[in-house]
Amino acid sequence: MSELDIIAPLNCQKCQRLAAFLKIQNEQHPDWHNAPVPSFGPATARLLILGLAPGLRGANATGRPFTGDHAGQTLYNTLLAHKFAIGQYAEDGNDSLTLPDTRISNAVRCVPPQNKPTTEEVHNCRPYLDVELAKMQNLQIILSLGKISHDSILRHFGFKLRRFPFAHEAIHRLDNGLILVDSYHCSRYNTQTGRLTQKMFDAVFDKIKDLLV
Repeated sequence: MSELDIIAPLNCQKCQRLAAFLKIQNEQHPDWHNAPVPSFGPATARLLILGLAPGLRGANATGRPFTGDHAGQTLYNTLLAHKFAIGQYAEDGNDSLTLPDTRISNAVRCVPPQNKPTTEEVHNCRPYLDVELAKMQNLQIILSLGKISHDSILRHFGFKLRRFPFAHEAIHRLDNGLILVDSYHCSRYNTQTGRLTQKMFDAVFDKIKDLLV
């Protein structure tokens, strides 16, 4: 397994609702991770992929972002196809997958009930995103999977949301030199309803390859 970098404390109690939900999951599934999910990939990466929050039976169970559920299978298969990842992906995370120049994290690091974090929970977790971004000295591009992660990035840098509206395949050149790229989240709902097709997702990574220097 490649580098897993813990930024949020594993016993974080900032969000009472999320802490209570994790306690229930730990009682029901004591073999699961059931804690804030660390980032995956090197801090030296030029690309950061930021999702919404860990999936209940995915990252919350395995302890690795986007690992163990439909969204993870879609994301990692796409990363492998575009050479952003190497090795083999397994749903339990016990695999040879590595991310040479990509790092993956979430705007909210604890699994929320019904996969819906509150505004307060996103705010509570933002200091960990601040630490994440400060560590990534080679960062060039941030790929936001969904509007919540998009907004979290803009708020971190102090940009007004209306200046950089979220839209699939949008490319935002931020005032600080970073590039923010948007994509619909690769959730089961989005892929099965056709809101996000594989062709659309591939197009996002083709653009990122062209933008990286």
